[in-house]
Amino acid sequence: MPSPSHQHVDVAIVGGGVIGLSIAWELAQRNLCVSVLDQGPMGKAASWAGAGILPPPPGARADHPLDALARRSRELHPMWARRLIELTGIDNGYHVCGGLYLAQTPGEMASLIANRANWKDEGLQVQEWSKEQIIAKEPHLVSAVEAGRVKKAFWMAEEAQLRNPHHLQALEAACQCSNVQLRPHAPVTHLERSGRQWSLRTDQDHLSADKVCLAAGAWTALLTKSVGFEPAVVPVRGQMRLYRTDSSILSSILNEGPRYLVPRKDGLILAGSTEEDAGFNNFTTSEGLQSLQAFSEKWLPSLTPERCIRSWAGLRPGTVDGFPYMGPVPEREGLFVAAGHFRNGLYLSTGSAELMADLITNQIPRIQVTPFQIQRGLHLDPES
Repeated sequence: MPSPSHQHVDVAIVGGGVIGLSIAWELAQRNLCVSVLDQGPMGKAASWAGAGILPPPPGARADHPLDALARRSRELHPMWARRLIELTGIDNGYHVCGGLYLAQTPGEMASLIANRANWKDEGLQVQEWSKEQIIAKEPHLVSAVEAGRVKKAFWMAEEAQLRNPHHLQALEAACQCSNVQLRPHAPVTHLERSGRQWSLRTDQDHLSADKVCLAAGAWTALLTKSVGFEPAVVPVRGQMRLYRTDSSILSSILNEGPRYLVPRKDGLILAGSTEEDAGFNNFTTSEGLQSLQAFSEKWLPSLTPERCIRSWAGLRPGTVDGFPYMGPVPEREGLFVAAGHFRNGLYLSTGSAELMADLITNQIPRIQVTPFQIQRGLHLDPES
């Protein structure tokens, strides 16, 4: 009999963010015994720090596997939202609010027009809006529009959002309801193949598993060195500001290049986000926050510094080619990776969970996985 400090599970997932918890919940629905380990509290790193934007799904004419993954993820999101609230009573805030895409400079206008052409090729519904249509939809943008800041505007009615902190809370509760073993504050200090199983050690105990999935976001490459491989996943810092307003002054998501304003139904507005190569430093900077403040006030002058109630930074897991790593690790039987989703972790989490659960349970995925395979950009140490 194993000692009380030594447990065995079918699958151990390292990383308790939105990807790890989503995979765990999906596997639990397939009657597997699952444990999730995280170096900190569950769902409190990059997954919590984002804005919860769910872009419109690519149309049927977009046939790249990444488009298929995005399309499947958007198809699953409303289903997951309903299942989560039924199981846990937690509303993750999913709703379709629409997205307004604005260009202020000639360069932004050219980029936006090119994006519109791609969106139309993919079968997305995109409408070009006049200044009058913008003001009719979002009256509080009137000063920015009349000041001549809008050179081009497009409206995408299918853009949606959810409140990622609530979504993470619901996922954690759903995992607990499904008998997933959650191990917060349990950094994995040692990982090795032991016979036909994997052995994981933490400061507290020892866990063995038939299969292991590494979903530790930006920290994945640090974890994998002990077993002889390093996926090219790097941290990219993103800073955010949160404002409280007396009433809802924005009803749809405002996008300008990589920046955005995301309104919540209770009057909160999220402003983001920076993209910075800062290593594993997740502290905010005065420069980053000032740039977000200027962006916010440019479009909504009432978003003064006094209305900012919180700011923070998260470390997104970036990859060189922009595709996440998802699949089995070559020459490491029973070891899988799901990391590198960058800014789209929450958006792609539902489809990624389904795909990874298929791979882990030896099912044929509905999505072609070749572009996500671990072999690309991977250094393997054959002696490990």
